[in-house]
Amino acid sequence: MTEMEQLLKRVMDRARNTRPWGWTSLPQPVDAATVARAEAALGFRLPPLLADLYLCIGDGGFGPEYGLLPLLDSSPAGEPAAVPQYLARRESARKDPDWPWPEGVLPISHWGCAMYACVDCHSPQATVLLFEPNADAVEQAWYVDAPSLPDWLRAWVDGTGWYEETNEELEMAPWADLHIRTATARTP
Repeated sequence: MTEMEQLLKRVMDRARNTRPWGWTSLPQPVDAATVARAEAALGFRLPPLLADLYLCIGDGGFGPEYGLLPLLDSSPAGEPAAVPQYLARRESARKDPDWPWPEGVLPISHWGCAMYACVDCHSPQATVLLFEPNADAVEQAWYVDAPSLPDWLRAWVDGTGWYEETNEELEMAPWADLHIRTATARTP
């Protein structure tokens, strides 16, 4: 079994045994056609591990805090899905250039208070970012939550994420690529 297969199994085991806030059951996984529709709507491919989470475990409903967002359709609890959330944020950024939303940065999990964990689908390692819009400026709103999606998932499974009570002192680094990734969104 490869390292990624082992991680997927660990995530699957935890997903079967814990429900994030607001979820009463683990949704069924999506099919390959749903992933293809999501990628067509987004205009880019999902990182393979992210696609596998949706294809093998469930259409959201597992993970830290409010859990992974559904891919295309809102959850029964009314949580918006990842793809429509991304498209709405990109459209909103066109109207408000002071708060650009980087191309390829897909919201995957809601933390509450309008904060989201997002995967940078254009980075080779699928960096997970924290979007914290309660800041005074966009430069203070983006942080590196985990260097990669596998690291983010391991932190959840192992109980070592910044959101755990025992780890509240952990600090995240600002996302250094923010200005590079949003420069084209700000040019006239």
